[in-house]
Amino acid sequence: MPTYIGGEQFAHNGFPRTTMMAELSIATVAALAPDDFEVRLCDATFEDVDLDANADFVGITGRVNQWPHGRELAGEFRRRGKTVLIGGSFASLSPGTVRPHCDVLVRGEIEEIAGELFGDLASGAWKDEYAGGRPELDGTKVPRWDLYRNERALMGTVQTSRGCPFECEFCDVIAYLGRRQRHKPVAKILEECDYVYSLGYRKIFLTDDNFTVYRGFAKEVLGALAEWQADLADGKVEFLTQLSIDAARDDELLRMCAEAGLIHSYIGIETPNEESLRETKKRQNLVDMTAALEKFARYGITVAGGCIVGFDHDGPDIFERQFEFLQGTPVPHLTVGSLTAPAATPLEARLAAEGRLLADGAGIIAMPWNSNLVPAQMSPEELVAGVKWLANNLYDPANYGRRLLRFIELYEGPRDPAHLDPRGTGPLRPVDMDAMQLLTHVPSLGSEEARMFREVTHAARAKPGALSYVGNFLVLYMQVRYMYEAGSFWDPSLVGRPVFA
Repeated sequence: MPTYIGGEQFAHNGFPRTTMMAELSIATVAALAPDDFEVRLCDATFEDVDLDANADFVGITGRVNQWPHGRELAGEFRRRGKTVLIGGSFASLSPGTVRPHCDVLVRGEIEEIAGELFGDLASGAWKDEYAGGRPELDGTKVPRWDLYRNERALMGTVQTSRGCPFECEFCDVIAYLGRRQRHKPVAKILEECDYVYSLGYRKIFLTDDNFTVYRGFAKEVLGALAEWQADLADGKVEFLTQLSIDAARDDELLRMCAEAGLIHSYIGIETPNEESLRETKKRQNLVDMTAALEKFARYGITVAGGCIVGFDHDGPDIFERQFEFLQGTPVPHLTVGSLTAPAATPLEARLAAEGRLLADGAGIIAMPWNSNLVPAQMSPEELVAGVKWLANNLYDPANYGRRLLRFIELYEGPRDPAHLDPRGTGPLRPVDMDAMQLLTHVPSLGSEEARMFREVTHAARAKPGALSYVGNFLVLYMQVRYMYEAGSFWDPSLVGRPVFA
């Protein structure tokens, strides 16, 4: 089963292979290599891996859903006599799974051990394993984007912090990066923004596990970004990030987001079931989430929402509850998944003690509709069937269109169009033009999709700036439809009928 994390739907529709987001991890590691190391980067989400490359060392990194491919690559390179290093979040959290497939295992964050690691590689006396700590970010180097194929990535990436102080039971971020959030100096953030801007990016993802959790730092960054935007002469930038829904309580913060150009965000909505939120210790979501999401829309900040089903307090009615709740929000794009217990999380430890883990999760949780746990109030088969029903109903074109129309209705237009109008300005790269062409393929998916396309584009033309938001969501719709169809998960016959008919 392929891993759908980027823009593989581009190739499916006749465009060159594309990734949604430039891969920060490999560019970061490359910046730490000594000058006498020749480094080549390959992002396997959109380019073929040269298994016969003339290389002394091969470094592999990736997330849990990329592990099957990473394991395959490691085996192929080792069969060719290459020394293979594996690091990153999955390797750090699941070292026992990764250890047999590499010559050198690198756990944790690399900055503090990079000198030792590269020195040992140069001398030929490397160790089997290296363990990094959690360094401060004031000494970080600018990633080596000059080695990356930026022409096939839709968004650049700039890291602003690491770690998150919240304690969501299912989250592996706090296991990997810690609950003490470490902030990158604002001057370094701006330096990296300058660099990716010079490479042609006009969309930049601020890679922060929770950008707004420390309001003072967030506002300092946003104020600096607004000033930086004002000086740009060749098009403005759209910023994207991850934040929590409780940011809606701070109107000044939302205003500063909009004025800085931070107009897209990912929020873990998770569930309307308050008992499940308490269970998983996601107390920051115990607010009127519909009202909060509507406030984001009024400020011109779109939300891509994550939702989870299968908590211990979720009964078989949760799927219809989720659908009714989400249909009442201005959130078109939603990631739908079963609750899973990633390695090293408090949830994994609890369920292991209860005897409710099906497997270690390395392969199972790469599938967004499967899980590695036994639900408390339904069977694993009911959980899978319910997730499939929920996903198909949410991405039914009529339902998707209703949520997008709700966003357009609430959107009040750019907060300061004279100062900031990132939409439609600046040069378009070929990959950006491909994305614009891709969204025009939505009507070809079917008559209902064509109707949705007409309705939302017509509504957006009446609101200044709204059309670019609609375009972004239609590209995302194409991605999800491709993922569901390629994974045999798309079943329109489920739409509108009871979950367990």
